[in-house]
Amino acid sequence: MSKTNDPLGKAITEFSENGFTENIIVRSDLCDDDILPVEYLFRTYDHMPKTEQKALDLSKGSVLEVGGGTGCHASYLKSKGLTTFSIDTSKGSINHMEDKGLPCSQIPFLEFSSETFDTVLILMNGLGLSGELNKLGQFLSHAKSMLKPDGFILADSSDIRYLYEDEEGGTWIDLNSKYPGEMLFQMEYKNHISEWFPWLYVDFETLEKEALKIGLSAVKIMEDENFHYLTKLEIIK
Repeated sequence: MSKTNDPLGKAITEFSENGFTENIIVRSDLCDDDILPVEYLFRTYDHMPKTEQKALDLSKGSVLEVGGGTGCHASYLKSKGLTTFSIDTSKGSINHMEDKGLPCSQIPFLEFSSETFDTVLILMNGLGLSGELNKLGQFLSHAKSMLKPDGFILADSSDIRYLYEDEEGGTWIDLNSKYPGEMLFQMEYKNHISEWFPWLYVDFETLEKEALKIGLSAVKIMEDENFHYLTKLEIIK
């Protein structure tokens, strides 16, 4: 198989051109393989999870979206009269958003610097982009630097400690090992397979502590039955 860092981009391109494609295979170091239907990346507002809908409802003014994907969020916000700018590392994703007339740039988040925004949107377990818990502070600090004085960050993550529970409901975690929300993932689409990459799932209490260290307050807006939550982070004044 060919090595590429853009299996998502390949899937997005082929789906947008042909309307049919294979599923994306998602592998991890802790769970069984999972399937990501490519059409899910093209979902409309009515088919988004409640946490995403709420984040879009709360977004205001100028919006920076980290990890723009197909531009489904940006397209919705644009239809509501908001101005958006999306960044993504996927060339296929950027090409697709450009074709849709959505302002965007292919660049890693920590390398991006621009004017400030009213809303920084980091969805689809977007805090995972930080990779590891010891890098979360740097990630949040950079997001904070993108905010206007009254701006805020809307981000989501999941508490995956349930993966470590035994049959009696007890939790078995090796305190000498890495933070239990740190995982490795790999994606495969047809003959395109990515390198393994780190991803972070952070429980809200840990996120709140890390945010406070850099002058951000964190409020949990909502949480679903799968321990997936939406948080709003603002600069402490």
